[in-house]
Amino acid sequence: MDARDPLVSAAWLKTELGNPGIAILDATWVPPFLSDRPDGISCYKAGHVPGAVYFDIDKIADHDTSLSHMLPSAEAFGEMVGALGVSNQDHVIVYDSNGFFASARVWWMFRAMGHDRISVLDGGFKAWQAIGGDVETAPIAPGAASFSAKLRPELVRNLSAMQNHVEARDTAILDARAQGRFDGTSPEPRPDLTSGHMPGSTCVPVTDLLAPDRTLKSAEALAPLLGDFIDQPVVTSCGSGVSAAVISLALARLGNWDTAIYDGSWSEWAAQPDAPIEVRS
Repeated sequence: MDARDPLVSAAWLKTELGNPGIAILDATWVPPFLSDRPDGISCYKAGHVPGAVYFDIDKIADHDTSLSHMLPSAEAFGEMVGALGVSNQDHVIVYDSNGFFASARVWWMFRAMGHDRISVLDGGFKAWQAIGGDVETAPIAPGAASFSAKLRPELVRNLSAMQNHVEARDTAILDARAQGRFDGTSPEPRPDLTSGHMPGSTCVPVTDLLAPDRTLKSAEALAPLLGDFIDQPVVTSCGSGVSAAVISLALARLGNWDTAIYDGSWSEWAAQPDAPIEVRS
């Protein structure tokens, strides 16, 4: 069991702020179907941790697919991350203003691209504000850096791989969507998709992994929820590959750092005309 923690506290970041080798990314993202909320870049401009650069998961993505914010090629990722001023030598700290949604995804993206020196700010921007951390509103214009990325394919699953997993039942599939969507009793927020779940998968709603103050639950509190998945192969999924990363983050806190994410997630699976989908009455 790996004793490292994938998260850092706001108090720790406050002591490290401004030190060389620390790169801070604000990855605030709001799902497009929540149109009543400000978008990520608007949240960033309204206030961010000093020195933080905005990381847009919809831009640092594969634009040759109709699926949202899919992982780009290693070459494209390296170019876009380098343009944000992030180098391979940096310890990247990522946070957001919307729970762990995109910060966990960005954590996974960096790890999938071979960069393990990345941590998530526990509790995000709200935790930073709660300890009286300074806030800036002016966008940061970073200088370019060199970032070399190398894909770790074992941390990513595509549709074909998931079809094989579902047929073979050879890996645990953990779904971060709400129970109603998983059961097929509540509609998907994307109106063109049916709800339900992949056969053999397990529902682990992302909200169950968070403490009341919106920090990630401790390892002791996560163990009853995820303890059965520490020492076995795991793939996480959700609506579009974002909140799935919160399960992967929680499993890393428990010592399982090798979970993969189904990048297309339910947006891809449920769009297939022949995809097996289970529902519960």
